[in-house]
Amino acid sequence: MRKRRRRNTIIWSIIAVLILVAGWFSFGPQPSDTNKRVVTIGVVGQSKQDAKIWDSVASVAKKKYGITIKIKNFTDYNQPNKALKDGEIDLNSFQHYAFLNAWNKANNGSLVPIGRTYIAPIRLYSKKYHKLADLPVGATIAVPNDATNESRALFVLKNAGLIKLRPGKTLVTINDIVKNPQQLKIKELSAEQTSRVIDSVDAAVVNNTYAVTAGLTEKETIYVEPVNKDSKQWINVIVATKKNRNNPLYEDVVKAFQTKKTKQLVHKFYGDTELAAWDVVLK
Repeated sequence: MRKRRRRNTIIWSIIAVLILVAGWFSFGPQPSDTNKRVVTIGVVGQSKQDAKIWDSVASVAKKKYGITIKIKNFTDYNQPNKALKDGEIDLNSFQHYAFLNAWNKANNGSLVPIGRTYIAPIRLYSKKYHKLADLPVGATIAVPNDATNESRALFVLKNAGLIKLRPGKTLVTINDIVKNPQQLKIKELSAEQTSRVIDSVDAAVVNNTYAVTAGLTEKETIYVEPVNKDSKQWINVIVATKKNRNNPLYEDVVKAFQTKKTKQLVHKFYGDTELAAWDVVLK
């Protein structure tokens, strides 16, 4: 009788343990839950400064939202959107609105911006003249010849008061110049060439990347792109697939980026060449 009771006790103890184990695996933390809080973000040509900014963002995301951010660094601008579309990454952060819109149009894509990051105003440089007003009638100005950068350069000249553009368009070409009172000669070149011809033209609109490489500084700057309603398409954004545009997890990543600390780091590393743009008022 005692043996039977002891055996029954052992059996019921084993059953109780099995129930507890089953309950743990059914309701306890699952490995997949942890994986769902990992977000991989694609960037391009990440500098040491950018890496420090994303380290700060990742720290906020981890502490405040329980999200682990992983950065995947691509070598050129053609890769991150395709990787996002194909599901290889969760988000990307490397492009402005104009680039995203052009990519979607060319690739039948439906990627969407979910949060602003920064804007990097470009500049009109000259080694011959120290002020915008010094540019002579008939001056030759070099601009990038690819669709988005040429448009941006022409808007810089428009905001500088040098030309007027056909209204109602976001992407423009030299054919959209409706007034050119100083009879400027616009020289279209590949983006990397604009800084190389700076000595042989009167002025050049140069993208920041190439300006830094060429050693162009504030000394050669005669006009800085203003941050206004024309600038919206040049604001950089965090991008998701259309189905994830309202994903709460990714919304928290955006919140982790758009902080006072991020703004301070952008200013620390880049000064006035990059400006936090999520709370900027465009007039």
